[in-house]
Amino acid sequence: MSKDKFKIQFSESLAKAFQSRYSDKYSQIGENEIFSSDYIYENLGKPKDPNMGRFAFPVFRFGKLLGGNPPRIASEISEQANIILDDSENRLVSVSAIGAFINGKIDINAFAKETIKNIVSSESYGSTDIGKNQTFLIEYCSANIAKPFGVGHLRSTVIGNSLRRIFTKLGYKVIGINFLGDWGTQFGKMIVAYLKWGGGKPVVEHNIKEILDLYVKFHQLSENDKTLDDEARKAFQKLESGDPEMVELWEQFKIVSMDEFYRIFEILDVEFDEITGEAFFNDKMNAVIERLETAGITSISQGAQVIDLNDEQLPPVLLKKADGATLYATRDIAGLLYRWEKYKFFESLYVVGSAQADHFKQIFKAVDIMEDAENLSESERMIGKVKHIPFGWVKFGDKVMATRQGNIIFLEDVIDKAVKLAKTKIEDKNPDLDNIEETAQLIGVGAVIFSQLSVKRQKDVNFSWEEVLNFEGETGPYLQYTHARLCSLERKYKKEINTDIDFSLLGNDEEQRVIELLADYSQAIIDAARNYEPNIISSYLLKLASAFNKFYQRKDKNGKTDKIISENSELTAARIALVKSVQIVIKDGLYLLGLKAPKEM
Repeated sequence: MSKDKFKIQFSESLAKAFQSRYSDKYSQIGENEIFSSDYIYENLGKPKDPNMGRFAFPVFRFGKLLGGNPPRIASEISEQANIILDDSENRLVSVSAIGAFINGKIDINAFAKETIKNIVSSESYGSTDIGKNQTFLIEYCSANIAKPFGVGHLRSTVIGNSLRRIFTKLGYKVIGINFLGDWGTQFGKMIVAYLKWGGGKPVVEHNIKEILDLYVKFHQLSENDKTLDDEARKAFQKLESGDPEMVELWEQFKIVSMDEFYRIFEILDVEFDEITGEAFFNDKMNAVIERLETAGITSISQGAQVIDLNDEQLPPVLLKKADGATLYATRDIAGLLYRWEKYKFFESLYVVGSAQADHFKQIFKAVDIMEDAENLSESERMIGKVKHIPFGWVKFGDKVMATRQGNIIFLEDVIDKAVKLAKTKIEDKNPDLDNIEETAQLIGVGAVIFSQLSVKRQKDVNFSWEEVLNFEGETGPYLQYTHARLCSLERKYKKEINTDIDFSLLGNDEEQRVIELLADYSQAIIDAARNYEPNIISSYLLKLASAFNKFYQRKDKNGKTDKIISENSELTAARIALVKSVQIVIKDGLYLLGLKAPKEM
């Protein structure tokens, strides 16, 4: 993606004006500060009132540096920038001072032409090569086997899947990883529960909900019968030691679980490049611990092997218990070292709930201490390239869902209910629609996914049937319906859509607002990536859809709907080109969130 030519001209004119007006300060401050057009370009904001301009550059922070009053500096620079622009061959912007801000207004006709032509002619509008030749890892989902896929797993899955698509859009080679919870004492509990209450039926003949019932029963009975926990520990010790019967049962639990997971992933249209579990690292533990010991950062505390982080806020990392068993932290360190060795990644993200924040601080600090002890060069170090991307809880009735108590909502039940509601609405409003079942499926799934991405990542989501299945307002179905409306307009036009049009015809406020938002799409993608926040995309799409619908419902001077398709062929062609641009961007934005874009609803 090339840079915005309007921002370039505005930034360059301001840079030249600063250099001319404050030439005595130029060598003192240097090219990388406010005299640089690149610096100005990267620090442009937007006026709160769009009528004040497209761009705004704040100068109040430089008053002391430049030895002047910020509003006066803004006024002088604006005046000088306009003189510079008067001499330009193709003037695209004008400059004015408003308080301590330098604002830039754009040539609306040139702006409309540039924006619409870029969208309609581009195969992937908004794409960039920022991440060219760089590998980006994202771990998401990370569900536990032998348990059904609940709403609690949904958030990590859809956030991670969206980030995977966003960073791919920016040119990165993205590796999506699903790190399954397939090891630990809970499997000793599952094995005991199955052997006691499984009815003699093979594991693979149980469905995932029946397996959950066994797990919940174990925890309910173990509250009063502590011998069950002892049996579970012994069963897991047998599993760790490779007992054939225990291993066979564990593998069957995995088969049942993975069949369930793959079915859910297909429904959600979620993909992974690598699916591994904690057990994958069992034979790598000794090498990892040996490396940590060689670095001289481990010690023995009450019989257990630990890494003291020398941090009052973080407890030591427990590597081995007194009985020699490794722990989740050890396997996470092994996973981190394995991924670095395999991929030499540019960045690696862990999309895991906020409750695990301290755990990741411990893991990253332990590896940081190890790398310090090994005197690794900057290029050899991975710390600084790994990040925990936390998200809030998914609650039900203000209660955190817990598998042990059976307090869980099955994701498939939620999706089924959403799909049924979508089908009912379609049959009520558009009974002649082809493929009602297929359309209801993508709308229902979209509603559920969007319910998670319409909330900022770190906020808790209180799961509510009413909100998730609300097909009006700021929801996924609203965006999908807007896309279908856009496609309907294109079909009604019945002509080839092109950009050989009179862009000056797109002059009313509603049309200009849509064009401005279309031009913001590339920046919205970049901002979503920088903040690891798909909500930026969902918020952007809602603004764009709202702006389009205001344009769609616009009244003329006589109070009648100002139709997009009218007898004025030139105006219609211009407006349909705008419609096509909005359709392209909404479809692409929905894809980045993991939603499908129906052509009819």
